[in-house]
Amino acid sequence: MKIGIIGAMREEIVPLLEIFGKYEEISLGGNVFYCVPYKNATIYVAYSKIGKVHSALTASSMILHFGCEKIIFSGVAGGLREDLKVGDLLIATELCQHDVDISAFGHPLGFIPESKVTIASDPALNDIARSVAKRYECNLKEGRIASGDQFIHSSEKKQWLIETFQADAVEMEGASVAVVCDLLGVPFCIFRSISDSADGEADMSFDEFLDSSARVSANFVKNMVDTLLA
Repeated sequence: MKIGIIGAMREEIVPLLEIFGKYEEISLGGNVFYCVPYKNATIYVAYSKIGKVHSALTASSMILHFGCEKIIFSGVAGGLREDLKVGDLLIATELCQHDVDISAFGHPLGFIPESKVTIASDPALNDIARSVAKRYECNLKEGRIASGDQFIHSSEKKQWLIETFQADAVEMEGASVAVVCDLLGVPFCIFRSISDSADGEADMSFDEFLDSSARVSANFVKNMVDTLLA
């Protein structure tokens, strides 16, 4: 089996590379993919760089060039729900693009013709995540993630995302990975460790908790990979 694991930033994949230890570096499309021989599988790890274009390119490369059969995105996000605190782990049941707007043509926000507003993640992979959370007594939460090429750091924008998209968390890559995987028929799941509250304090708390939040997410993904390959 070939599994692709993506983070947006270097800090989000360093914990995974430390966990796996041995890897080969492969350059492609202005990026570096870390090829990890692990158990009876090959794992490709990469940080895409921030934003939907970069994450879509990385997911496409993993599937079309490296032949990855499942994609896992591990990283951090801003929490929108009141019960989501820094360090909490959230799995996306569905994702949407909050910065898509062709409402001038009568379409709802987030909609692209021949596509849909929300894309659901893979139920089987989500079930594996739930089983891992139960085994390791991890309080895994679930919800809708909104993605867009903006770092959200205002209470007004946060409330707009909640009211317009019923979003529970916000980040900058997940929905584009979801689009790629959905179109190419590859199962995917998106994990996010909450690093900030997407409000006026977001820039401060994001920097403070990025490393610890990324490690929470990375450890969970490692346990999920082990379960997947058992």
